Amino acid sequence: MFYGPRHSQQKGIALVLVLWVALLMSVIAGGFALSARTESVQSRILFNQVQAEFLAEAGLNRAVFELRNPDPETRWIADGRSYEFTLDEAKINVQITDESGKIDLNLANEELLVGLFASVGVEFDEALALSDKIQDWRDPDEETRLAGAEDADYFSAGYTHGAKDAPFDTVPEILQVMGMSYELYRKIEPAITVYSGRGNLNLAFAPKEALMALGGINAQVAEDYINQRHEIFDMSESLPVLIEGQTGSLRSGSTTFS
Repeated sequence: MFYGPRHSQQKGIALVLVLWVALLMSVIAGGFALSARTESVQSRILFNQVQAEFLAEAGLNRAVFELRNPDPETRWIADGRSYEFTLDEAKINVQITDESGKIDLNLANEELLVGLFASVGVEFDEALALSDKIQDWRDPDEETRLAGAEDADYFSAGYTHGAKDAPFDTVPEILQVMGMSYELYRKIEPAITVYSGRGNLNLAFAPKEALMALGGINAQVAEDYINQRHEIFDMSESLPVLIEGQTGSLRSGSTTFS
């Protein structure tokens, strides 16, 4: 049988069509495989996220339970030490800090505020100015401290708000105080609170950043003191002496924790 050029051309076109269809089917199959793999990965990520959230909540609930333990010899101590336990093959680490160990922005005096800023490398004059501005922010009057700032100073400096003339409601509110940068805030944030209700530190729970605001206490001295404190497991025991005349008690904490 004889096949002419027309028949050969049709065979060539058919072959090209078959190749294109095969290529298209491969692309579609690859797309489905990629989509299925992406959905699988997304599902796994979502599952891990939900699992982590519930494990974190379990840690929080365990912390609340242990802080209410009536036995002072086994009750968890909220001075930043680590407590670990395992749940569903996951290791959960809990660290609790009683807010009475931090510097209260509403009650701290000038010495403590200046010490706080000096401990993170702020020069004395600037630390003193920040202390004045914090006190002007929280006090109810319109009198400006030597290096402080009231409404007129804020507006003349381009701020859209003046001094609050009322206590701090939250810790991040300090970012609204004139001269406070976010970088500086990140350095002092572990040491400050608005929940302490006291003008000084409870040394029993103070973190390193808060201890370094005290005169003569550098990072090494603070760490050594915390390590000694962490060796106490009975809340009825006495604390080691850090500064003569300044004490704290594991039994006299607040009702607010981080």
